[in-house]
Amino acid sequence: MIPSAFDYAAPATVAEALSLLAAAGDDVKVLAGGQSLIPVMKLRLADPAMVVDLGRIGGLSGVMDDGDALLIGAMTPHHVVATHPLIAEHAPLLALAAATVADPQVRHRGTLGGALVHADPAGDMPAPVLAADATLLLEGPGGRRQVPAAEFFQGYFTTAVDDGEILTHIRVPKYTGWGAHYEKFTRVAQQWSIVAVAAMVKVEGGTIVQARIGLTNMASTPVRATAVEAALAGSPATVEAIAAASALAAEGTDPASDLNGDAAYRRHLATVLTKRALSAAAGL
Repeated sequence: MIPSAFDYAAPATVAEALSLLAAAGDDVKVLAGGQSLIPVMKLRLADPAMVVDLGRIGGLSGVMDDGDALLIGAMTPHHVVATHPLIAEHAPLLALAAATVADPQVRHRGTLGGALVHADPAGDMPAPVLAADATLLLEGPGGRRQVPAAEFFQGYFTTAVDDGEILTHIRVPKYTGWGAHYEKFTRVAQQWSIVAVAAMVKVEGGTIVQARIGLTNMASTPVRATAVEAALAGSPATVEAIAAASALAAEGTDPASDLNGDAAYRRHLATVLTKRALSAAAGL
C-alpha cells in the first residue's frame, strides 16, 4: 500500500517546526528517520494530514561533551550512536544496543530520538536509555522542559511528549570505566527483541559496587530490574553471585504473550539473558 495524500514541511529551525505543529493541530506527525512512521503510514495505521520533517534542522544531530554527561541530539542516527568515540568511552551501553538495531540501512536512517518517541516496547534503545538514567529534553509551546527517562515511557507507543512538543536532545550521564553489555534474543536475525537485557556494572576490587539493568519487551514500557540491582550491590563479581541475583530479573514485570512466546517463557528468558549480560559486562 501507499500512504494517503498529505502535506509536507521541512522547517529549518525548532521554532519553525513548533509553529507548524501548532497550526496543524492533532492531524500531524513528526518525521525523524522515518523507519517507524513510514511503514505505519503505508499500512494506513497512521493517516496524518501533514508530516513535519525534522531532518533539515541544524543542531539536532551529533554528540557533545556536556561535563559530567553526554548530550546526544535526537536526530542522531543509530549508526553514529554505535560508532561515536565519546559514546564508546562514556556510555558504552548505548553504543552496544544501537549496533543491534535492525540492519545497516535502518541504522543509517533511523534516529535515537525517533526510536525513543515511538516507544515500541520491543525496541532496542529505550531500555538502555532507562538503565543509564538519561534525561530527555523537550521543546514545545510552553518552552523547554526536562523529563527523566523513568517518567518518559508511559505505555505502549506512548511517551511524555505532549502535543506540539519535540524531543531535541538526550542527556546521558557518563559511565566511564563501567562494564556494559546488551543481550538480545530473537528467533531470526534483525527481528524485534523477544526479550533483551541492557546491563551496566561498576566493579572495584573484585566487588560489584553498582549495577544498572534495563529490560526490553518485559512490559508495555522498558523496566528496570531493580531487585537484581539491589541484590548485586556489594556482591563479589563472580558467576555465582550474578546467577543468584539474575534469578530475580522477572520480578515486577508484566510481559505479553504472543506468537513469539508466552509470558512465562519471557520471564524465563529474562533471567537467562540477565545472567549473560551481567557476566559479559563484568568481564566474566
